[in-house]
Amino acid sequence: MILYGSADQVFPNSDQWSISPTLGGVPRGDGRLNHDLLPGEKGPQDACGVFGVWAPGEEVAKLTYFGLYALQHRGQESAGIAVSNGSQILVFKDMGLVSQVFDETSLGSLQGHIAVGHARYSTTGASVWENAQPTFRATAHGSIALGHNGNLVNTAQLAEMVADLPKQEGGRTPRVAATNDTDLLTALLAAQVDEDGKPLTIEEAAHQVLPQVKGAFSLVFMDEHTLYAARDPQGIRPLVLGRLERGWVAASESAALDIVGASYVREIEPGEFVAIDENGLRTSRFAEAKPKGCVFEYVYLARPDTDIAGRNVYLSRVEMGRRLAKEAPVEADLVIPTPESGTPAAIGYAEASGIPFGAGLVKNAYVGRTFIQPSQTIRQLGIRLKLNPLKEVIKGKRLVVVDDSIVRGNTQRALVRMLREAGAAEVHIRISSPPVKWPCFFGIDFATRAELIANGMTIEEIGTSLGADSLAYISIDGMIEATTIAKPNLCRACFDGEYPMELPDPELLGKQLLETELAAGPAATAAADAIRRP
Repeated sequence: MILYGSADQVFPNSDQWSISPTLGGVPRGDGRLNHDLLPGEKGPQDACGVFGVWAPGEEVAKLTYFGLYALQHRGQESAGIAVSNGSQILVFKDMGLVSQVFDETSLGSLQGHIAVGHARYSTTGASVWENAQPTFRATAHGSIALGHNGNLVNTAQLAEMVADLPKQEGGRTPRVAATNDTDLLTALLAAQVDEDGKPLTIEEAAHQVLPQVKGAFSLVFMDEHTLYAARDPQGIRPLVLGRLERGWVAASESAALDIVGASYVREIEPGEFVAIDENGLRTSRFAEAKPKGCVFEYVYLARPDTDIAGRNVYLSRVEMGRRLAKEAPVEADLVIPTPESGTPAAIGYAEASGIPFGAGLVKNAYVGRTFIQPSQTIRQLGIRLKLNPLKEVIKGKRLVVVDDSIVRGNTQRALVRMLREAGAAEVHIRISSPPVKWPCFFGIDFATRAELIANGMTIEEIGTSLGADSLAYISIDGMIEATTIAKPNLCRACFDGEYPMELPDPELLGKQLLETELAAGPAATAAADAIRRP
């Protein structure tokens, strides 16, 4: 799917122009996730991944492709890349994995010196093409394409702000075709004016709009000539700056810099705005920094080879395992991880406990991406589609099974049953994060609070429900100390309910907010009708 625009192009009756490419009848990526194929197996879903590059003379589309490939773990529903050649922006996006959306032909069509890319998991808005990113908008000075990692908590207020934007020619309100917070933010950045009604540049608009945006946002965006990056004042989601020989890179994780051969420069600071163009890099601040980085990035979300706030994620996870072994020892014969996310903590647990580490489970890395709908018989196999036990390794053994988290408990319950059927003598579950008791409103799609198994049950009751011989979690303090980050500088809300900012009323939160609040018909073209007014 392609969107394109430039300063001298006019698109009648729409802010966006789309073309659906035909690929000889070959089906495109369906965007279905593991939990769609295996109901009840949904764990914490990643946020999104963003990547931006300014590099004249380089193949910026291919650099962005490989950057997104390195960030695929952060979002698997859709992918997109926008490129500017200095006179227009071309956007190509579709549902599916990065490798499903792009090929040599599509990447070859994206020529220019600036690019932004996005790999999405939906945290506001449905998983549909209209909500894929980068978002695109025409502006008075040209156009803007934007990618967003995080989730905003004042989406309803932003919809009201879009409703109050100046009318376009013909008296139309700027059209919001998507149903996500990112498209509202893009519309606001594209249409800001000063007191005299003169359109603001993207940079001026950002300093006017971003202080009013609440929630988690790590942004990469661009106009025809400049790459921009910005991070919310709490710095909830990561965002880093890298240097190429002939350019600059901004990305969600430092691992993406390594993949494209960029050297790590520093993190983009909370509340910081960065602009990169032919005159170099300039930075400014739109808000005071109040750091509250997401601790779950260290537990699960980020790649283990990523550094966040000066601390390597892998080392943090290994240390969580060591501390877990000291806090919750048990007599056993073998420590095994739930691959892959439980592996570093399992290594740490084995080191600290002196119990041998082994691979007791084999993971099928390709499950969950298929055009073949599984039959009920296959569904009943459940977790075996993803994990299979090494019977010769675990038979007769007392096992410590280390995992990063428990959300609903369905996966762990099926895992315990499978291990016992494979001959395990005992199964002791150890979790390298505390019980998840609260939903996240900042970019992780946990279950609802009512679905979280840790609510309303003691740890002993959860262990009994899972069928384990014992269950233990790391303490909040043990987890935080493993990161080496000061406790006040981390968001721990999913564990302790202490959110880093005031939240609006519950009815103004939620993934489907705009789907439920937007009325069909007039609301599709008039943001004034987007939110029910008192």
